[in-house]
Amino acid sequence: MTKNHKHDGSDPGARKTPAREPAVNSDTGADADRSDPAGKNPQAGHDAQSELARLEAENTELKDRLLRALAEVENVRRRAERDFNDVRQYAITKFAGDMLGVADNMERAIASVPDEARKVDGALKTLIQGVELTEKGMLQALEKHGVKKLVPLGERFDPNFHEALFELPDPSVPPGTIAKIVEPGYSIGSRPLRPAKVGIATGAPSQGVPLSGNREQPQNRR
Repeated sequence: MTKNHKHDGSDPGARKTPAREPAVNSDTGADADRSDPAGKNPQAGHDAQSELARLEAENTELKDRLLRALAEVENVRRRAERDFNDVRQYAITKFAGDMLGVADNMERAIASVPDEARKVDGALKTLIQGVELTEKGMLQALEKHGVKKLVPLGERFDPNFHEALFELPDPSVPPGTIAKIVEPGYSIGSRPLRPAKVGIATGAPSQGVPLSGNREQPQNRR
């Protein structure tokens, strides 16, 4: 016997199709974000500006530190170069000071022989010429190392390089002018090695003013 199945239009084996959600227009939201991002999130824009200002201030500070460091390095280099030059130039100060006595003795030996004796005695003349050449060579060697002989006759007195021993009345030169050299001086570089011993001119001698008691009294006219 055949059973009649009632057909209700449903198929138990058929798959159910899920309901579709309404499509969202993503372009509309993206356009809104691109149109005014700050308006959508004003706090983010404020934070970005603050970060930019902080980075600019930090950059300025780093540049200032770099310039200061470069200037300090340049100052250190200049000081080191100056110290090196001073050491190289003034390293022979003690040795040069010891050699001044030798130069003085040769100068005294040359000055002790008068010109008449040189003319009479040929051997003595040759000896003195040899001493003069030796003195000249030694002074040239000292000058090569920055040591110079000072003979400031006629120059203005300088207490840094000259030592005044006495004063001379000399109206032909201004007061304070060196009129006589007792002993030559020497300098090394820009520093005095030994001051020159000199006599200073004081100008014309002062005229004596008579005392009031010795002045001639005018005669009474009758």
